[in-house]
Order: sequence, then structure tokens, then C-alpha cells
Amino acid sequence: MFGYRVPAPDEAMLISGGRRGLGGAPFRVVTGHGKFVVPFFRKTRFLSLAMCESEVTETCVTKQGIALHVRAVIAFKVGNDHESIINAGQRFLSDQDQMSVLTGRIFAGHLRAIIGSMTVEEIVTERQKLAAEVLDTSKMEMAKIGLIVDSLQIQSIDDGDTGYIDAMSAPHKAAIQRQAQIAQAQATQAAVEAEQEAARKQAEYARQTAIVKAEYSAEVDRAQAQAGQAGPLAQAHAQQEVLDAQTELAQRQAQLRQQQLVAEVVKPAEAEAERVRILAAAEAQRMKIQAEAAASYDRVALDRMLIDQLPQIVKEAAGGLAGANVNVLNGADGLGEIAAGLVSQGLTILDSVRQNLGGQDKDGQGNQGNKSDGSGLLQLRSGRDQRSDDGPVDVD
Repeated sequence: MFGYRVPAPDEAMLISGGRRGLGGAPFRVVTGHGKFVVPFFRKTRFLSLAMCESEVTETCVTKQGIALHVRAVIAFKVGNDHESIINAGQRFLSDQDQMSVLTGRIFAGHLRAIIGSMTVEEIVTERQKLAAEVLDTSKMEMAKIGLIVDSLQIQSIDDGDTGYIDAMSAPHKAAIQRQAQIAQAQATQAAVEAEQEAARKQAEYARQTAIVKAEYSAEVDRAQAQAGQAGPLAQAHAQQEVLDAQTELAQRQAQLRQQQLVAEVVKPAEAEAERVRILAAAEAQRMKIQAEAAASYDRVALDRMLIDQLPQIVKEAAGGLAGANVNVLNGADGLGEIAAGLVSQGLTILDSVRQNLGGQDKDGQGNQGNKSDGSGLLQLRSGRDQRSDDGPVDVD
């Protein structure tokens, strides 16, 4: 529509002519909507509200007297409120590019002032602190000209040929290099260990594979050998079974033959030996009984014979004394004593003969008792003859 004007979203429309604007401004501010502007009586201008950029490159001297070349970038714009738009419109509406130039100069001054109160170490290590302080000191000044700063970035700090920053960073560089070397050595060691582990695993796998192959080959060879020996082993087992059967048969035949020999030879021999032993024992018992009976008979017969011959013995003894020269000293008493001695001598001889016969019977020599019949008489006679040859006997 003719006379109706609408500003862009990032613009502020300034209408001059007619009534004054807010706060006595020489123009009215319209943002975000359109406005009917009477042609020829009103004049319309547009102020950009878009983001602007200003770059600052400045040589600043630190608290230590070290010259630093600082490069910073400022992002700013016109404020959205009517007051900021009015302030910026009054200053930059005819030449809006001057906003970047003026802003750079303002920040350059504040940057020199802030860096002059700091050391190189603080500036290098605390850039964010430096930017915050610069923003704080420039905020009120920028607000007076209707601008606001969105951000301030310190892009670079350089000491030129001084070498201070390099010297300051040397220990850190050495430490970093040392750490880098250590890390590199550790990485190399880890790589070597990994290679060794991989080689070990490969060797282990190869060893296990070789073992499995060897076991498989040995199993195949064993199976082939068993298959090749199956026939001979079966024949050998059959022969062994035949030999075992023959051996068992021979053992049974030997046992049977032994039983036959026992039945045919040993048992009859044992029976015959037992019969002979019983007969011998019976014969010995019979002979013993006969010997005892004969000995008893011989003693009875001998006693009877001695008793029958005792008078003859005494007579023979008396006859032996007939030719002897005997002196009787005490008359009839002496003669009685001689006769009594003869009788006593005869009885002693009889007792001796009986004792000899009894001792022979105890030794089992009954036959010798029978033969002593005549020998006793012979001994008695020889004694008598011996006494008769000795000459006269003196009888006291």
C-alpha cells in the first residue's frame, strides 16, 4: 500500500518528521511491525540490528614490560531496546560501518589497560579472565553508544622475537616431550608385547596343531597296525586256546592216572602193609605170651629140680669134706656148726641160682635159664674140687 512501510526482522525503522519520539528523540522507532508513513511529510530510515564483527590487533605492554602482540575478535550489535536503537541511530545511522571501527578502538584501549595490569603468565594461562575483564570495563561505554557485545575472543598472543613465551613454555615443552617420549616408549613396548603375545599365540597354536596332527597320525598308524595284526593275533589267540585246551586235557588225564595209580597200587600196598603190621603185632604178642609162659614153666621146673638135687648137693659137699683134714676144736658143737654151715652153703647156692634165673627172665632170655641147669651144678662141683685140692681146711 502506498505509504505503508514495514522493517525487516533485523532492522529498526526510524521515522523522522512530525511528532518526536520517545524521550525527546528526533524520530520514532518502529520494530517488528509496519507503519503508515505520510509521503513527503515523513522520512523513513532503517538501522541494522544484525550481528557485526570487529577485529582488534594491538601491541600491548605487560606488567613485566614485555611487549605482546594481541589479536582479538569482538562480536557486537545494536541493542534491541528503544534507548539503544535511539543512541546508535543518532551516532551511526548515516554511516553504520563506523560501528566496527569505533568498537575496535574502544576495545583496543581497554585491552591495553587490562594487559598492562597482568603478567605474561597470567595472560597466557588465563585468557578467559582477560576477556571477561575487558568486557566488564567496556560494557558501560558500549551501552552509551547503543551497542552490546555478545562475545570477545583472544585469538593470539605473540611476544615477537623476545622469546619469553617460548622460554616460559620450555619446561612444559620438555615435560610434554618427556611424557610424549614415555608415551611413545610405552606404546612401542605395548606394540612389542602385543607382537610377542601374537607370536606366542601363533607358536602355541602351531604347537597344538602339530600335537593334534601327531596324535591323529599316531592314531591312524595304531589303527593300521591293529588292522594288520588282526589276522595273526586271531590265529595266535586260536592257537593259544588250543594249547590251553590241550594243557587242561593233559592235566585232567594226569589227575585221572594219579587217581588210578592210587586205586591200583597205593591203596592195595597200604592195605597189605596194614595187614602185615597187624599180623606181625599179633605174632609178636603171641611169642611174648609163649615166652612168658615158657619162662614161668622153666622157673617152676628148675626150682623143683634144685629142691630134688639139694640133698645130693649137700651129700657131694659132705663127700668133699670126707678126705679133708678137719680139726674139730670144740667137739660135738664144732661138728654141728660144720654141718650147719654146709646146709647154709647149699641154701645160699640155691638162692643164687634162683636170682640168676629171675634176672634172665626179666631180660627175655628164657632159653638161657634152661641151659643154666647143668652149669650151676658144674660150678658147684668145680668149687668143691678146688677146695679139695687146696688141702685141709681148718675150722675154728
